Amino acid sequence: MNITAQLHTAIEAALKAGERILEIYHNEDFDVDFKSDDSPLTKADTASHHIIMSYLGKTGIPVLSEEGKRIAYENRKGWEYLWIVDPIDGTKEFIKKNGEFTVNIALIQDGVPILGVIYVPVLQELFYAAKGLGSFKAVDVAVTAAVDAILNTGKQLPLTLQKEQYTAVASKSHLSPETVEYIKTLEAEHGEVATISKGSSLKLCMVAEGQADCYPRFAPTMEWDTAAGSAICKYAGKQVVDWETKEEMLYNREQLLNNWFLVL
Repeated sequence: MNITAQLHTAIEAALKAGERILEIYHNEDFDVDFKSDDSPLTKADTASHHIIMSYLGKTGIPVLSEEGKRIAYENRKGWEYLWIVDPIDGTKEFIKKNGEFTVNIALIQDGVPILGVIYVPVLQELFYAAKGLGSFKAVDVAVTAAVDAILNTGKQLPLTLQKEQYTAVASKSHLSPETVEYIKTLEAEHGEVATISKGSSLKLCMVAEGQADCYPRFAPTMEWDTAAGSAICKYAGKQVVDWETKEEMLYNREQLLNNWFLVL
């Protein structure tokens, strides 16, 4: 496994998908359909999926994607490696046009994230990580940027950031009562706690980056929502802890619905 080559491929796929997403976002009308779980789906999700598959398909590694998820566990449980992809994480944010949506690509080995790429097309930010390399953030990343140039400018995470108080990041669209209660326990330990709301996988990136100290998620998520962010957190020295097992969150499980988790 040449992880650097796989990282190049994942970044190229994310940038190319981001280019098409932005074309739709800025210039085209997009109809909103709804999936069986009532979550929204746009033609940008579908277009991004097909572009990413055109890149990852050449690697010979199987892909588990939100837009192509109907693969029986019996067929995938023996996979040593797999890609886990969310063509657009934060479709609700895409529809709202607030810019807080991402393209997520992760590579998993025996349940453990070993590579993650998160591209934020509107903000032109790229988070990327790989086992043995570390976790990084690059800014002002145009969709046409050369991957080698990006890799030469990325800053290693976590960044050195000054915060005046303990900070928790929470979902913009899914703030549960349990999350509110957990923040109260943080206040008992740390005093006043600042909270930041963000959409999509940007919440995991904020902990990896050092903008937030923790991200409690006590509401439903799926594997493709968190796999890339788990890699970026892991190789920035952070943990994504499964609330049920109290261990590192693992992937390619029989049930693709994540347990609650805590990032810190």
